[in-house]
Amino acid sequence: MARKYLIRTFGCQMNEHDSERIAGLLESEGMERAEGVDDADVVVLNTCCIRENADNKLYGNLGHLKSLKEQRPDLQIAVAGCLAQKDRGLIQERAPQVDVVFGTHNVGRAAALLDQARRVGPVMEILDETPPGDDAAFASALPVRRDVSYAAWVTIQIGCDNTCAFCIVPAVRGKEMSRPFADIVAEVERAATDGVTEVTLLGQNVNSYGRDLTKRRPLFADLLRAVGSVAGIRRVRYTSPHPKDLRPETIAAMAEVPTLCEHLHLPLQSGSDRVLAAMHRGYTAARYLEKLAAARAAVPDLAVTTDIIVGFPGETEDDFERTLEVVAAAEYDSAYTFLFSPRPGTEAAGMTDQFVPPDVAGVRFERLNAVVQRSARRKHDGRVGRTEEVLIEGPSKKDPSLTTGRTRQNKLVHFPGNGEQPGEYRDVVITTAAAHHLLGA
Repeated sequence: MARKYLIRTFGCQMNEHDSERIAGLLESEGMERAEGVDDADVVVLNTCCIRENADNKLYGNLGHLKSLKEQRPDLQIAVAGCLAQKDRGLIQERAPQVDVVFGTHNVGRAAALLDQARRVGPVMEILDETPPGDDAAFASALPVRRDVSYAAWVTIQIGCDNTCAFCIVPAVRGKEMSRPFADIVAEVERAATDGVTEVTLLGQNVNSYGRDLTKRRPLFADLLRAVGSVAGIRRVRYTSPHPKDLRPETIAAMAEVPTLCEHLHLPLQSGSDRVLAAMHRGYTAARYLEKLAAARAAVPDLAVTTDIIVGFPGETEDDFERTLEVVAAAEYDSAYTFLFSPRPGTEAAGMTDQFVPPDVAGVRFERLNAVVQRSARRKHDGRVGRTEEVLIEGPSKKDPSLTTGRTRQNKLVHFPGNGEQPGEYRDVVITTAAAHHLLGA
């Protein structure tokens, strides 16, 4: 009987993509996907370390798995991803029931490390950087077991050369490394042959793609055009870009290539120039708004989303008011808003004398969300009566009598289905707007 595996993923799309490739590796070794933890022989926790509660999520899961392992000693537990890269041996010290710990630079070793642990006992393998010339550095180069058949993540770049004061990513993902142009296009072509119609290009700083390959011209815009021209691909997305690297060539490609979706995720983080400088973001609020205006002028019906941190060390009430002003001017479709949490190893974690009191940050957080929700609702109200092309995802999780899909602007739409299957496209008339979704017919 084949052994069964279960993967639990925490964090960003890069982690989700890594999990698909870990699944592909395990299935290439003859394993099968488990329905749940109770029938799994192998459990992989693919972790994130961006925010403070990431640690709590990991050790909460490991606590539950400890009792299962006591009942079934042959159960293998592996911890992978960014938190594994950061904490290393601490994980097995705190949770000796863990059999394997591996990080972000050796995802391709998942199956081999599990096999090694079965033979010799607990294993930890953390690399400080990706081995030169290692194709497995890019999860997309590994076997894949996609969660859905119609959409694919495609890694184009890993690592980050920026020095944002709040971010642990450069420490756990390493320096920027761009994947060869032809390899990316070839993978998208293979995905299209497999029936994929939507691809999302992934990178820690995706629009800096290629600057480590050549200094002669911006390759990201060229890549968007090449991927967008692959036969069978109907939608192309990318995430996450850095505002300082959003170039006119990229905006032009978004405007001119029909398959590039009208959605731009452009992290703001703060609207205060003083705080942006302390964060080492490399732009001012005015420059950010200029780039946003250029994108909207070039791409009709562009939906814009963002990330914003509340309570960065030293943030004053005046700084926060500047953020509210920029958010109001930007008129976002939605925003991922976060209370600052210090991550050990980052510059901001050392600014303890400047930490914003939690009660003050909490009030600011609510005020910010109120502004975001107003613009989000206005944007959604403006879509009522329009006909939207929706990519079907399946039954609604909240109301199984409805079908769920997403528009090109990445809007979630619920509507009465007519037997459509996931991966199909349908035109839907928007009838009702809510803050976080649309209803259609």
